Amino acid sequence: MAMKVRGRAWKFGDNIDTDVVIPGRYLTLRDPDEMASHAMEVVRPDFARMVKAGDLVVAGRNFGCGSSREEAAFVLKRLGVSAVVAESFARIFFRNAINLGLPVVECKGVSEAVNDGDEVEVDLEGGVVRNVTKGVELKCTVLPDFLMDFVRSGGAIEALKRKLKAQA
Repeated sequence: MAMKVRGRAWKFGDNIDTDVVIPGRYLTLRDPDEMASHAMEVVRPDFARMVKAGDLVVAGRNFGCGSSREEAAFVLKRLGVSAVVAESFARIFFRNAINLGLPVVECKGVSEAVNDGDEVEVDLEGGVVRNVTKGVELKCTVLPDFLMDFVRSGGAIEALKRKLKAQA
């Protein structure tokens, strides 16, 4: 069974750093929902209020550059973002997202193929991004099985718990 996500695209450009995803001044907040309410406010003040569960973030090159804060992936997942599809990712953001169970997909050409608000479907295991609105289909990178296990499980910790339970 292929793992697919589908939702509205929220489009961002190149070099969206972790301080844009969640500004450092909010990292001390204890309430995860309050922290998430500030996601992307620097570039899209309405993002956290308007994003719906299942929506996707689509971006250009080097998404998640900057500091290594895992809160950047956390707030997107907390808001219900089903996946981040970008031309490329900063490696630490990529790994933080996978560790938290947030699917990240590298897809060349996605910046040009998707507009803000388009309906997009991502077949994570099949390696396909479909812009349903435009009828465009792109091939994308498929995560290795061990990383897909993290995504399916909801993150690295949950994957480990499942593995340990299965061995017991």
